[in-house]
Parts: sequence; structure tokens; C-alpha cells
Amino acid sequence: MMDRAASSTLGDARARPPGWRGVADDWSSDQRAFKNVSWGKVMMWIFLLSDTFIFSCFLLSYMTVRMSTTAPWPNPSEVFALEIGGKPIPLILIAIMTFILISSSGTMAMAVNFGYRRERRTTALLMLATAAFGASFVGMQAFEWTKLIGEGVRPWGNPWGAYQFGSSFFMITGFHGTHVTIGVIFLLIMAHKVWRGDFDRERRGFFTSRKGHYEIVEITGLYWHFVDLVWVFIFAFFYLW
Repeated sequence: MMDRAASSTLGDARARPPGWRGVADDWSSDQRAFKNVSWGKVMMWIFLLSDTFIFSCFLLSYMTVRMSTTAPWPNPSEVFALEIGGKPIPLILIAIMTFILISSSGTMAMAVNFGYRRERRTTALLMLATAAFGASFVGMQAFEWTKLIGEGVRPWGNPWGAYQFGSSFFMITGFHGTHVTIGVIFLLIMAHKVWRGDFDRERRGFFTSRKGHYEIVEITGLYWHFVDLVWVFIFAFFYLW
């Protein structure tokens, strides 16, 4: 009996196509790999994948313009410096903004953990803390925009060299800031619902049609971690290059 089972398994392994085609056949034959995934997670992953392509196009366009322009490109360490105590400190505001977003990823991860433990008050407080971090980031970004606009930077030009600097800056940081703002609003809505106990009392409404449906906290976390990860690439390519 054992020899037959072993030979049958060996025969199945030999029949499996080699390489990536074999991997695809394995996944397509294993229905549990797909039936156990909720539609909410699938839709969020599809959205994040499409958003990845958009941000990739923006950053690739920025790098292409940066390398091809003949006009001098402004030095980010000088442009984004803040004067504190009479001395300019390069990238200090950007460093604080990056630290805030990284910290928000930590509070969001803890919110997901406590959400699956059904500790709704702790979950709601951690989501509110994440939203506060995000709102602080957007506020600092608004200050950065105001400062550069006051110094003469526009989408069609800037006083320090290549005109493409202004358009690249406002397009990339503005698109990312919009994502952070949407995330903050969604975090506030979900934190309010978690605090009221909508997921525990089976209160029907926006994403609350099932009792104990705390998975929406994880889905929100997927979006927030993506936004934080994108900022790491923006920070590396735009501010440090």
C-alpha cells in the first residue's frame, strides 16, 4: 500500500511541468489557496498593484527628466533645508516626516494585532494614533509646499535651475499626499466604527455587514503600509539623489 502511494506521488511529480509552469499548475489546482481569501483583501491587493504601476511611472519619469535635462538641477540638501538657530539644517523636515510615517506603520501593525484579538478600544486608539501621525505628515507637507511656493517654485519653473523640478516635486509629493489624506479619513471612519462596537454587535453599514468582521482593519493596514513604503522610495530618489 505504501509503495503504491509513493509510486503514485512520484508519478504525479514526474507529470508536473518544470519551472514556473509547474508552479502555476500547483496553484491553479489548489482551490483552497483562493477560496479562503476574502474579496476585500483581493480587491485591495489589485488596487495596490495598479497604484504601484502609477508611482513607478512617476518615479521613472522623474529619473529620466533628472538625467536628461541640461539645466542645473537644484540641490535638495539646500532647497529643503530649514534654518534653525540661524543655521540651515539640510533635510531636517523631511527626516521628521519620514520618522513619523515609519512610526505610523508600527501603530497600524499593532492595531491589526489587537483588532483580531477583538480588543476594540485599544484597536481604535491605535488607529487614531496612526491617523494623527498621518495628519501630522500632511501638515508638514503643506508647510513644505508653502515654503517652496513662497520662494518662487511653481509647476512650470523654479528660481534655481531646471524647470522640471517644480512639476516633478508637486506631482509626486502631491499624489502621495493625496493618498495619505485619504488614508487618514478612512482610518478615522474605521476607528469610529471599531470604538462603537459595530463589528461586535453586527451593526449593518459601511463594511460592517458581518459580526466580528475586523478584517477591514487589516485591509486598511495594507493600504497604509503601502503608502509608507512608497514614501521610502520618494525619499530616496527625490530628496537624497
